[in-house]
Order: sequence, then structure tokens, then C-alpha cells
Amino acid sequence: MTTVEPIDAITFPAPRGGCPFAPPPAYQEALERPVSRISLWDGSHAWLVTRHEDVRAVMGDRRFSADARNAGFPFLSEGRRELAAESPSFIRMDDPEHARYRRMLTGDFIIKRVETLRPEVQRIVDDFLDRMTSHHPPADLVAEFALPVPSLVICMLLGVPYQDHDFFQERSRILLRNHSTAEQVRRARDELSAYLEELAERKAQDPDDRIISRLLARGDLTRSEVAAMSLLLLVAGHETTANMTALSTLALLRDPVQLARLRKDPTLIKGAVEELLRFLSIVQGGTVRVAVETAEIGGTTIAAGEGVICMLSTANRDGSVFASPDELDVGRDARRHVAFGFGVHQCLGQPLARLELQIALETLIRRLPGLRLAVPAEQIRYRTDAAVYGVEELPVAW
Repeated sequence: MTTVEPIDAITFPAPRGGCPFAPPPAYQEALERPVSRISLWDGSHAWLVTRHEDVRAVMGDRRFSADARNAGFPFLSEGRRELAAESPSFIRMDDPEHARYRRMLTGDFIIKRVETLRPEVQRIVDDFLDRMTSHHPPADLVAEFALPVPSLVICMLLGVPYQDHDFFQERSRILLRNHSTAEQVRRARDELSAYLEELAERKAQDPDDRIISRLLARGDLTRSEVAAMSLLLLVAGHETTANMTALSTLALLRDPVQLARLRKDPTLIKGAVEELLRFLSIVQGGTVRVAVETAEIGGTTIAAGEGVICMLSTANRDGSVFASPDELDVGRDARRHVAFGFGVHQCLGQPLARLELQIALETLIRRLPGLRLAVPAEQIRYRTDAAVYGVEELPVAW
């Protein structure tokens, strides 16, 4: 990675602007040029790729590696370097290593399999909504609904006791916080790993039909490998969907026209979820790669050993792909969005995330016709210091 200070370097991460749902202005301005230089926290530099076509090109090109062990890999914080370089999950590997681990889980997250979970997820959503509305408003939609729903679902799939949710939610937040130190990340990761290894040991003696037990039954994985795969699924499986649920609800509450369209025609919900994924793009730091061979992207030559940040949020606001991209339109065909990434590393759990979002948002809209913010919108606090964007709390009434 070059260490020469470019004159047009963008400080990364850049601050957000006035609209809480839009990418930082510096990234949006970078859409005017295919590739820009950025300056990272440790003084190193990388390339920022912002356009839809170029983002897909990088993520679909094996000359750009997801392996954090490669020289020049652009770490977005001290804690992220500790997490990715010292104990990489399979999403921080390239094929064939990446494909070997991923294939072990593909069957659990294919659309046909996930659809069989619809009645159970609906029951979970209804149960938590019943609890939230059993007392007088206001209520925090994050703590009482958006966070517990995906947490319980991923626990159910993995075979993790849901009563331990405080333990893994607290440590997940440390792992995903941009300002966590290497020591804080190491401690949180080690505690989660130890917990999951102990759980795997118990399941080896008393197996069930959940993912952890099935991984153990293969016989070709160590306890630590099972724990590492489970850690990735546990953290990603609740944090992303929880933040997406709450932020989507806020976006709809702040756009009564689009909310009214969904109330009038609930069949729009599947397309609306795709549009909300595009519009909100909650992965704040984008997708990170490093060139392992010299390649050209958007007319710019990127040398081997140089880092690349694919900014998903700006790719999803690219006007050459999405008309009026800065507007939320629940009737839009937004299926070309890259909120889940692209290529062989695209999000394994996207069918499950879609299912949970469809059910959670449709149920909220249907059961709570009077749903509204319980505080002025200006008082909402956003999670700007995290890998996954969202809100800290969402006080609502109904």
C-alpha cells in the first residue's frame, strides 16, 4: 500500500452529513470520479471505489483478495486489524479455503430451507411485539423488538441458548465498534470463542439438530474451527438484521407517503425490503479488498499490494443504475443493489435476513397502525462509530 500522501485523499471514515440515511457527503462527491484515494487511521492509503459497476467489478474479480493476511490489506481500525488478521473467519479467506467452509453452511441458508422457517419467525415476531405492546408506550423498538427477534432466530438455528444473549450482544458490539482497541477486541473475541468452544464440547456429548451439532458431526473440523464459524454467524446473524429493522422503521416513519403505500398494499413488502436495503446500506465501511495482481478499475491502475474499499452505500445511490437514487420508493425494483455484497463472498445469510425483515416490518405496519416516534426525530442517536449503521434506541408509541 502506498504511503505517499495524495493531494485528493479523503479521510476515512468520513463524517455523515445532514441526512441520516445518506452516505457521507465526501463519498457521494466521489461518485463523480470512478476511483479516489483515501487516508486511513494509521496513515496508510487505499483506493475508494464508489460506482455500482466498479464495485461489482472489484468484488467479482479474483485479483482482489478478501484475505486479511495479504500484505497491504486495508484495515479500517486498530480493532478491525486485530479481529481480521489474528483470527480470520472464512469471509476473510479466498477460494478454495473460503469455498470449503462456506459449502458446509450453504444448505442452512438456501431460500427453500429458509422459507420453512417463516411460521416460526412469524411466531417469534408476534411474541416480541405482544411483549412490547403489553405495557403503555413509549417503548424502545431496538431493545424490545429489533434486537431480540434476530438474536433469538440465530440462536435457534445455531443451537445457542438465548438466555445468554446479553453476553454475546455486549461482546458483539465491542467487535463491531470502530474505536475498540486491539486489547478490547482481543478480549471480547477470546471470551466469545471460549464460550462457543465450551458449548461445542457440550454438544459433542449431547447433540441436537442445530448447526453447531451438525458441524461437529462432520468429523473434519476442530472445536476451534466450529467455534470460529459459529462466532461469525452469531455476530453477523443478529447485529445486521437488528440494525436494519430499526433503521428501516425509522426511515418509513419519517416518510409517511411511503409508509402509507405499504399500509395500503402489503404485497409491496418484499420489494420494499430490497429498496430499504439499497436506500440505507448499513455496512458503513464498505467491503474491503487488496489487489494481489495489478488491475484496472474505472480507468485507474491499482497495483498489487494496494488496498481497495468498495463503498456499497454509494454504489446503491448510483444514478446510472437507480433513478432518483436519493429518494425512498417502496415500489422500486431495487434488486440490483449490492447491500449484501457481490460475487463469491456475498452475504451467506441474505435469505434469512430478507425473511426476517419482511416479517418484522409487515407485522409492525399491520398490527400497529398508529406507530410513531415518541421523541422528536432530532433526538435520535445514530451508531456512527460501528461497522454496522443503525440507531442506539428508537423510542416509539402507537
